[in-house]
Amino acid sequence: MLSMAGPCERRCNTMLTCRSSCTGRRPFNSSTRSTSRSVHSRSFCPWTRKSNGFDFNSRSSPPAYSPAHPLNGVSQPADMASVSAQAQATSPAQSVPLQRGIVKMVLSGCAIIVRGQPRGGPPPERQINLSNIRAGAMARRAAQSQPDAKDTPDEPWAFQAREFLRKKLIGKEVCFNVEIKTALGREYGMVYLGRDTTGENLAESLVNEGLATVRREGIRGNNPDQVRLCEMEDQSKASRKGMWSEGGGAHTIRDMKYVIENPRHFVDAMHQKPVNAIIEHVRDGSVVRALLLPDHYLVTIMLSGVKCPSFKREPDGLETPEAYAAEAKFFTESRLLQRDVQIIMESCPNQIILGTIMHPNGNITELLLKEGFARCVDWSMAVYTGGAEQLRAAEKSAKERRVRIWKDYVAPTANIDLKDRQFVAKVMQVINADAIVVKMNSGENKTVHLSSIRPPRIEGEEKNKDKDKRFRPLYDIPYMFEAREFMRKKLIGKKVNVTVDYIRAATGAGETTPAFSERTCATVSIGGINIAEALVSKGLATIIRYRQDDDQRSSHYDELLAAEARAIKNGKGLHSKKEVPIHRVADISGETQKAKQFLPFLQRAGRSEAVVEYVFSGSRLKLYMPKETCLITFLLAGIDCPRGSRNTPGGVQTADPFSNDALVFTRDLVLQREVWANYEEKPVEEVVQMKEEKERVANYKAAYVTEISDSMHFYAQDVETGAQLESLMETMRAEIAAQPPVEGSYAPRRGDFCIATFADGEWYRARLEKVESPSKVHVFYIDYGNREVVSAVRLAAMPPAFSTRVLPAQATEYTFAFIQVPQDDDIRAEVVDSLVRDIQNTQCLLNVEYAGATCPHVSLQFGDTKDDVGLGLVKEGMVMVDVRKEKHLAKMVNEYLTGQESAKSARLNIWRYGDFRADDADEFGYRR
Repeated sequence: MLSMAGPCERRCNTMLTCRSSCTGRRPFNSSTRSTSRSVHSRSFCPWTRKSNGFDFNSRSSPPAYSPAHPLNGVSQPADMASVSAQAQATSPAQSVPLQRGIVKMVLSGCAIIVRGQPRGGPPPERQINLSNIRAGAMARRAAQSQPDAKDTPDEPWAFQAREFLRKKLIGKEVCFNVEIKTALGREYGMVYLGRDTTGENLAESLVNEGLATVRREGIRGNNPDQVRLCEMEDQSKASRKGMWSEGGGAHTIRDMKYVIENPRHFVDAMHQKPVNAIIEHVRDGSVVRALLLPDHYLVTIMLSGVKCPSFKREPDGLETPEAYAAEAKFFTESRLLQRDVQIIMESCPNQIILGTIMHPNGNITELLLKEGFARCVDWSMAVYTGGAEQLRAAEKSAKERRVRIWKDYVAPTANIDLKDRQFVAKVMQVINADAIVVKMNSGENKTVHLSSIRPPRIEGEEKNKDKDKRFRPLYDIPYMFEAREFMRKKLIGKKVNVTVDYIRAATGAGETTPAFSERTCATVSIGGINIAEALVSKGLATIIRYRQDDDQRSSHYDELLAAEARAIKNGKGLHSKKEVPIHRVADISGETQKAKQFLPFLQRAGRSEAVVEYVFSGSRLKLYMPKETCLITFLLAGIDCPRGSRNTPGGVQTADPFSNDALVFTRDLVLQREVWANYEEKPVEEVVQMKEEKERVANYKAAYVTEISDSMHFYAQDVETGAQLESLMETMRAEIAAQPPVEGSYAPRRGDFCIATFADGEWYRARLEKVESPSKVHVFYIDYGNREVVSAVRLAAMPPAFSTRVLPAQATEYTFAFIQVPQDDDIRAEVVDSLVRDIQNTQCLLNVEYAGATCPHVSLQFGDTKDDVGLGLVKEGMVMVDVRKEKHLAKMVNEYLTGQESAKSARLNIWRYGDFRADDADEFGYRR
């Protein structure tokens, strides 16, 4: 087995670098680092010690922690005696005090590390070597400072001996006596499993299993323990156990860092399936070294979505722990070190393997967060298979309890009254793509900024490109107008739910940054849809990236990140590679000469549609006319409202009485709303009683589904004409076999009917859809509905006896009735995969419900159970219902809607985040 040797991995795994006690080398123990550094005396999460392992969720109280004890060092016997309980009993052979400890780690078949009980922090620990025996030495990687040195492999049966003790001892209590202590501080003694010497003698067990040899050179005839070991070794030899058997017992462990060229391919090949592993080393609370089984790859795993305090390496080689770094490391060590676990390898960015470690007693990632030993990190949160909401909830629990790294935590909304954190208000104005003005129930107007998003913006160089042109952000910044229009159409005049996430304090102006007043940042939702998420998913805004310690962010930050990832993947808005939209708007407001030129044109247009961009006073407005692409100043004819205060050459003119009231009245009524000129109310039309439509006719016929397209359309054959098709195919193939067509004699042309050889080597009837080149001809198999790109040499003219006049094309295109086809590619692909599994190449029952633009819309039933296929998709939450207004379909539509409500209540698939729909909204890949 090879140890780690990278510059960032000097805190090596003790098991990986330790040689057996006979080598004379001092083991490289991570615990010996930084013993001169000061110890953080802090509260520590306790656990309940069990005889068969540990408890993840224990809440027992620890004894007081004494800073005088070394934090991570190998303590002297007196130190351990002060921590461990001493027994009055002594070894039968020697009068050596018996001590107790918990086995933290098994270094090899003849060396273990034991620790004491924690007292408010990581406990002291020491290495104990088994007396009188020798087990095989574990592998050791050559030091980088010695270029001529070579790696040392595992000695035979070394790994098996280590595993024998690991499975027996890790986390268990043992008792031991120290018989010999060398000048270098190495301690040798007898170790027993349990609280006294009546327990299993580990040296005897190893010798009995043939996993260790007896040191006979130091045997004294008057020592009964040594004599017994010799007798057991002789019996093991006679029984050919372990190393005395004919097998070599060789074992190879490969460090993935040195044997895998592309770790990302290695991780992808695992397909996020749990892999059995042993945790060999804990670098810090969130980074471990693991041995993957059964291939025995040694890998470094960083926990997805979290980061614990770490150890900073100083220039002198020593390491300084950050606050709670040692405690977090011990928290992970005491639960996972050398335990059997399962690892889900989730991603590999920049050669770093991210994963989740699962133990039968719990998920260490969530526990570290819950106990305040770690914080969430955004960059790896998205790959966590358990869901980001689980990690956020665990972190929130620690913050609320203010434990450990969160002891000084203050919530962003701590100074806000509960009634002010959540409220319902009416949207009066969209200031920008990330800011709106709402009217509170009290009548007060309040500006609210959408949390954690950034509206479209333009760089300084681009902004100053044309200095002679007046810069208008709404029209000149790409996608700013689209973002504003999206929010205007969605929100103006409607009530929204506002949840305040944080208050951003006012900032002064810097050299390159403007000053900002205090801002209320919140999550704004309407109809269950987070407006910020909808903006981001359409590519009309981007996400703000925060420092890791900045907690002032949206309460739905992870959903925003996921929405941005979808927008980038689909090339939406700001992430599109297409040319940006350009809005050339003529601003003639305030320019009398231009207004006179435009007036005749606007008068000839008659009734015009416009959007009120600004309200100057009760009767003076600024309008944007989209068809005419111009901005105009518009005065209401026939009235004169009181004027507000204004600047004149002679000074400020005082406002007329009630001018502000008139301004507010008009602004609340029409600001940013669509208006019409010369509007005339239409007369009420006489309601004509229509004859009630006929009832739905269910005339199901047998059909065989042959192909399902990516757009959820499918092709089916009429079962009644199936025998005719089979007969035609047999006759056609027999004739072609008797008189094969001359290869290359057929010249394909778009729209022709022909015959083509499929991948199975048989001839089928086809239609040519596109001819790119002789080697790329797009064909459609008219009797089965599938498509293929083939070479012209695989085509031939269709014999007249087998044309569509003799037997029409047998594959008919259909689509599902009462179902909306998802617009999102990933969601639609999942639905298509489900349909392929359930109905392709099966016989079903088909009924035409209504006509469509390209093909009939049908309901489909399974041939055996008669269950409705489309209704099943709705009940599983895979698709949404397309509500039809025809009366004769009302019963069918209601049945589908009932199934949809059931799926929503159960939060299945597309409804897992609740009802995301809004008025004709399609932000999430659906139309309504």
